[in-house]
Amino acid sequence: MTIVKQGSASYKGLGKEGKGHVSTGSGALDNQPYGFQTRFEDKPGTNPEELIAAAHASCFTMALSFALAKAGHEDGTLKTTAKVSLEKDGDGFTVTRSDLTLTGKVAGIDKAEFNELANEAKANCPISKLLNAEIALDASFDS
Repeated sequence: MTIVKQGSASYKGLGKEGKGHVSTGSGALDNQPYGFQTRFEDKPGTNPEELIAAAHASCFTMALSFALAKAGHEDGTLKTTAKVSLEKDGDGFTVTRSDLTLTGKVAGIDKAEFNELANEAKANCPISKLLNAEIALDASFDS
């Protein structure tokens, strides 16, 4: 089974003066602005690293949710923040890491099992597998 999702981007003008727009096939994002200013100067709009961070946080959290359900847990709350780092690399840039920060509360689980399932989800969610960068996980658990 293959599932294909799409996104699109346009860019008018070149370099720092150019302006872009990004959209998702679902319409969740529709012509959201992006460009040099949104990527490097914190102007309103989005940027590729922010989109990767949102994708990684959501993918990891869903993978963990399914792992917890498969392990027999029925109720819980998970919240993940991903911080994606972009660093200068020669004449360009490289995404070097994604730091996941997870807080979770799951009934009937101990911290060791929670951490084991979280680390498995970190290693095996599809976005983690896609990224060629260090992925760190800082998990906190409230029983």
